[in-house]
Amino acid sequence: MSNLSELLPAGAGAKSASFVASGTLGSGVTVALKADGTVEAVSATSPTLDSSTIFEFASTEAISATFDSNSNKVVIAYCDIGNSSYGTVIVGNISGTSISFGSAVVFNSSETSNISTTFDSNSNKIVISYRNHGNSSYGTAIVGTVSGTSISLGTPAVFESAISLLMATTFDSNANKVVIAYRNAGNSNRGTAIVGTVSGTSISFGAAAVFAAVSVQSISIAFDSNTNNIVIAYRNLNNAYYGTVIVGTVSGTGLNFPTSSTVFNSANTAPSATVFDSAQNKIVIAYTDNGNSGYGTAIVGTVSGTSISFGSSVTFVNNIATYISGTFDTNANKVFLSYRNDTQGKGSCVAGLVSGTSISFSPESVFDTGNITLPSTTFDSNSNKAVIAYRDTAFTYYGTSVVIDIPTTNSNNTSFIGITDQAIADTATGAVIVQGGVSDKVSSLTTGSDYYVQADGTLSTTVSSAPAGRALSSTSILLEG
Repeated sequence: MSNLSELLPAGAGAKSASFVASGTLGSGVTVALKADGTVEAVSATSPTLDSSTIFEFASTEAISATFDSNSNKVVIAYCDIGNSSYGTVIVGNISGTSISFGSAVVFNSSETSNISTTFDSNSNKIVISYRNHGNSSYGTAIVGTVSGTSISLGTPAVFESAISLLMATTFDSNANKVVIAYRNAGNSNRGTAIVGTVSGTSISFGAAAVFAAVSVQSISIAFDSNTNNIVIAYRNLNNAYYGTVIVGTVSGTGLNFPTSSTVFNSANTAPSATVFDSAQNKIVIAYTDNGNSGYGTAIVGTVSGTSISFGSSVTFVNNIATYISGTFDTNANKVFLSYRNDTQGKGSCVAGLVSGTSISFSPESVFDTGNITLPSTTFDSNSNKAVIAYRDTAFTYYGTSVVIDIPTTNSNNTSFIGITDQAIADTATGAVIVQGGVSDKVSSLTTGSDYYVQADGTLSTTVSSAPAGRALSSTSILLEG
């Protein structure tokens, strides 16, 4: 068609309506209609910080957080360096946008490291696994019962009579078992896993199973409730530090693993978080990709039997990301990641939405402007808030927690109503070109192409859930809505 202006309905040249601006708007800005009738700029939505609370006024290490869905409490276990590096645990309660804590309780009266926690929803107990330096660095676990903001503890049980490191713990809700993956220094640093059964306030273990007959690091674990399998990601020190994953199945008090594993990143990798997305029935592995400048990266996996296949990797931050931790928000149906942005020296987070075998992320949010370490992330399904517990290096290494609100949408672009025809000051009224009108406040369009409003408010030919219209020239677009 030689003259696309013929597409215009009669009198549609600059069809506009007046709206009150929510926030200052420039000319030519895509805007969304809010529930109160005002308009705001189309933009991607990011996690927001609700509040920050110190849970330990002393230097902390080996922090691990989990959520007790029976008592609706957040539980944080950690090494209290201010108290002889004893293993310590504390219970937090979210009310509104803040979290408050009960009294800290020592669960191991000796130096403690490599702490990992999980919640056993069958017995309604917290299980803490750790390296007990007071007992030859043996792998040990203990059961906790939450009541209010207090926790009582059972008798510790050794699950590995050798130096055990890098514990990662999950709960298999099909078998009603706790699974602990770890590095067994008593067996050439091989990747090992073991099944625990909670009874009352004690835990007993079956026979350990080797999941990687190589030296491993950076272990993370998740339970896939769709296929009822355990997924363990790790760094294979015997294969150029490649990111590797294996799928196993709990059988009684044992574990069965296939003879082969799967490489998900053929480069030096630190797979710090493995998360199961129960909305899409996918596994998401987030890692530091040292083959790509150390950028924070994620990849979506689909489990079938005891095998796993992957989509393409996605960078969630174009900066060095370390200490990555993750959880799944069952309210927003998003994967939530916290990490240290090493490039900027800040504690940061993103939310990711899985679609098929890919994942898209929100813009990065900063939860602490200091160079934090050791974040551990959990989701409180009672308050629909995420909690990040971490070591605040800018504040004497105190144990600190933040409450995070994760948006249920990635963008307000689905409420797109038009393009501003002029700059509009906050709370002022101005003209917006709406459906059936032509905006000439745009640029760099391809004549005749259909455009869509992207999550960040830009116009692109990439299909999204928010159609904009058809370009009449490089600087004008007929808004079709």
